[in-house]
Amino acid sequence: MPPTPPAAPAPSPTGEAPAAPVLTKEAEPAPPRVVPVRRTGQWAAAAVVLLLLAMAVNSVVRNEAFQWGVVAEYFTTPAVLRGLGLTLWLTALVMALGFVLGTLLAVARMSANPVLKSVSWGYIWFFRSTPVLVQLLFWINIGALYPQLGLGIPFGPEFLTVKTVNLLGPLTVALIGLTLHEAAYAAEVVRGGLLSVDRGQTEAAQSLGLGRWRRLRRIVLPQAMRAIVPPAGNMLIGTLKGTSIVSVIAVQDLLHSVQLVYHRTYQVIPLLLVATLWYALVTTVLTAGQHYVERYYGRSERDR
Repeated sequence: MPPTPPAAPAPSPTGEAPAAPVLTKEAEPAPPRVVPVRRTGQWAAAAVVLLLLAMAVNSVVRNEAFQWGVVAEYFTTPAVLRGLGLTLWLTALVMALGFVLGTLLAVARMSANPVLKSVSWGYIWFFRSTPVLVQLLFWINIGALYPQLGLGIPFGPEFLTVKTVNLLGPLTVALIGLTLHEAAYAAEVVRGGLLSVDRGQTEAAQSLGLGRWRRLRRIVLPQAMRAIVPPAGNMLIGTLKGTSIVSVIAVQDLLHSVQLVYHRTYQVIPLLLVATLWYALVTTVLTAGQHYVERYYGRSERDR
């Protein structure tokens, strides 16, 4: 026998349709409360670090042996500022010439020509294997090997000769030695940046009929700058500090200038602090500049 269908609801006395039955649903349980993890160890370590930092700053500020009054007295003296100017000039020129030569070496290293590739590799190997101080001392004594340099026909007569001691002074030696040294590192920085560019970009430019140098200048280098700028910025800061080594060949850079002063006044610590503060100040400015250059070349990556 088929089941009896449910009876229809009785009509309302007013003739309106009866209201639908309200279905009740069980109350859902409240979500569990999330309690953050108590990082007691991290806060304790941070407190210890801050305490040690405060003790170190207090010892530096209140220690009379630092002679902060002498530091303030010599911080902007003409001799120190001249040394600072020479340091900045040498840094800028070495970086510019080093990256020009390094770019040529990087392109030669990536060339299909085995001679250019081998010569570039040998140059990079040699100058990265030799300490820069040894290179500077070698260049300052180059007159012992070549007392004079000449210009003329190869293996033939010379039309112009000049004594090496008159041609290569301490500043010229510092410029040559640091440039040749930095070019070896700049070559690897540029080569790494070029290799970071997708090969498809080069093939697409080649299919459009662009020449090799135009592809390099218009397509490859702008994209490679994202990988070149960070290590190049580190190289710039390293070169700034590395110029202090030219003081051993009597180039009056920042360090040599303060050395001349403390050899006369015997105030070694405060004069070294003068040089340290200037190096730190210039490095801070360069670091800020590097940050904005990186943001400029990395803007396309952030927009993705």
